Amino acid sequence: MINPSRHKYLMRLFACLCLLYVGLSAMAQPKDSVRWMTFEQLSDSLQTNPKPVLLFFHTDWCAYCRKMQHDVFTDQQLVQRLNADYYAVRFDAESVDTVHFDGQILTNEVTKKRTGRYHALAKILAARDGNFVFPTTILLAPDFTVRKRHFEYLDRKRLLKML
Repeated sequence: MINPSRHKYLMRLFACLCLLYVGLSAMAQPKDSVRWMTFEQLSDSLQTNPKPVLLFFHTDWCAYCRKMQHDVFTDQQLVQRLNADYYAVRFDAESVDTVHFDGQILTNEVTKKRTGRYHALAKILAARDGNFVFPTTILLAPDFTVRKRHFEYLDRKRLLKML
């Protein structure tokens, strides 16, 4: 049997730890960042609330992809515009994850990540004449028809103009 005063102490300690965890979690997340979603979340969201979609295909080895993620997708005007008017999906073209989207199961042919082995989703959406150039940024209508497609680095101004 636990001593009542020890029980009170443990409950207070637990409450303090919970508050500390919640506070640190809130501080760790950037307040104004693009709300990236997965293709699975996108499928559900489009059924509930149709909006245009921005797809950003990248790879780990692509310097311009990293530059867009760090310099462009952190711009506050762009973040606000994307979060208000679009669904945004960021996808590693070399991912080995299985993706369930629009009733389809899409995979990568390889089971371990290797440079140059692209996911089926990237092959469908991010290829130009069978070739890949990263970063690839695609703007889709809510019905998933392609409105614009860029196979290059886009700075903040060009991306805002695209939107």
